[in-house]
Amino acid sequence: MAVVAEVREPQLGGARTPLWRRTVTHVLLIVGLILMIYPLLWLASSSVRPASEIFTASGLWPSTIRFENFVDGWYAFSDVTFGTLFANSFLIAFGAIVGNLLSCSLAAYAFARLEFRFKNALFFIMLSTMMLPYHVQIIPQYIAFLNIGWVDTLFPLIVPKFLATDAFFIFLMVQFIRGLPRELDESAEIDGAGFFSIYWRVILPLLMPALATTATFTFIFTWNDFFSPLIYLTSSENFTVPLGLRAFLDSEGESSYGPMFAMSLLSLGPIFGFFLASQRFLVHGIATTGLK
Repeated sequence: MAVVAEVREPQLGGARTPLWRRTVTHVLLIVGLILMIYPLLWLASSSVRPASEIFTASGLWPSTIRFENFVDGWYAFSDVTFGTLFANSFLIAFGAIVGNLLSCSLAAYAFARLEFRFKNALFFIMLSTMMLPYHVQIIPQYIAFLNIGWVDTLFPLIVPKFLATDAFFIFLMVQFIRGLPRELDESAEIDGAGFFSIYWRVILPLLMPALATTATFTFIFTWNDFFSPLIYLTSSENFTVPLGLRAFLDSEGESSYGPMFAMSLLSLGPIFGFFLASQRFLVHGIATTGLK
């Protein structure tokens, strides 16, 4: 018996959608885009405005373009330039990324692949730390770092990252490693590989999407972090970019809004650059780790 298959012509999705609905959708998207990008445009406009026009002018285009705001902001501090603050932020972010990638991947490999006593209890405790507010930990941490002489140095902001303190990234990598075939580990064991060799030669190369996601979020969180540097850093030569931006505001005197907005615009550059460079890995990592 001959089977006659009914062949239907594919219909384009746009052909089934009424014109008025597509028009309304596009208008809403454009309005949403304008609302989301307006603060960034206002920041860029205010960075080159004279101080007298920043909060009085209604339009985005400045009547007088003042690039001196960038020079004034860069040399706002008497003892250091804003380049030192950028260097400190880059150093802290780089150390945090390296520490998180190494320590969190090792901890995740242990939870996902190795068998040891109290494994489930320790994993539960690790997960429960994600619900512990950071402000609860800050006082004992400050006392510990004060006793070993690390206050007003960059160590309190970098060293804890090498101790697998970010439970969220451990959980993310555990989910990814559990999705890898165990046959890979067994094949490596037959070839004589040990635990660390399997981690380094088999698991870590396959973990690249999760590592890229961890690196991206670590950079963004560390670069924008204001509270931790405010607690530990007191000297201007150790300040990070958020602390430097805060120094432009004076609650008792005159604030330097123009230089502050100019440096704020510059501070967005590394985040945009890092996000664009890692966007492909970030999307793959979110899709493969189940991160929502």
